Amino acid sequence: MLRGKRVLLARPLLMGVVNVTPDSFSDGGRYLGADAAIRHAALLVEEGADLLDIGAESSRPGAQALPLEEEMRRLLPVLRSCGGLGVPLSVDTYKPEIMRLAVQHGAAMLNDIWGYRRPGAQAAAIDAARAGTVLAIVHMQRDPASMQDQPGYGDVVAEVRDFLAGRVSELQALGVARDQMVVDPGFGFGKTVAHNLSLLRDLRVLCSLGVPVLAGLSRKSTIGAITGREVPDQRVHGSVAAALIAVQNGATILRVHDVAATRDALRVWAAVSGSQPADDS
Repeated sequence: MLRGKRVLLARPLLMGVVNVTPDSFSDGGRYLGADAAIRHAALLVEEGADLLDIGAESSRPGAQALPLEEEMRRLLPVLRSCGGLGVPLSVDTYKPEIMRLAVQHGAAMLNDIWGYRRPGAQAAAIDAARAGTVLAIVHMQRDPASMQDQPGYGDVVAEVRDFLAGRVSELQALGVARDQMVVDPGFGFGKTVAHNLSLLRDLRVLCSLGVPVLAGLSRKSTIGAITGREVPDQRVHGSVAAALIAVQNGATILRVHDVAATRDALRVWAAVSGSQPADDS
């Protein structure tokens, strides 16, 4: 669990996705209204989410940047209400103003697809860490609007590892404790299906960085390409399979849309492997 300035991981944690957006790839518009988003968040907690990741700007391929004021308008009522659900909250944003606002409203984690590289984001992240907030560092090639335009790597695993290692080292040098950081290879953020499969297969390479690894494959186009499921909410089974592989390969936080299904699968995996049960705290 996220507690104080530490990430405590006795077992894999389930991060439920709450998209307060009209254009997210999986559920765009379904939870755009604050009331609908809050009901959805409560359902995810009931299904067993250990924490919630709330995002008010879509980062799907081709997405355009959202004005600060609109992101604030969408996020604030949901963030305020979800604070009473009894689980830590993560806020998915790259804007320093939103980061500071999230910390003021008790966010336990910041989740930045840019890895705190945008102007002002690193300073906001360091201040957040001083206040006890955990930083999730995501790898992304280019930006959401262009990231899937023929992404290319010499060695995707090595390049993602080196990027994340560099960000961890830089933030640590600026005073952020290693147990306040989480790394995310950014499945689908400037990667082809082959790149995503290589990262999933060799996920343990990232574990060598000495910080928890977050994996977010849920309902993504790679799952659709493998299974032939064009509609994102029909990719549940493939997403659960990918989540289990991620855990077996070292992931300790799973960012998922389908909390109940993933939790059931983790219970079976834990029973067979002798690991901590999925509902052990």
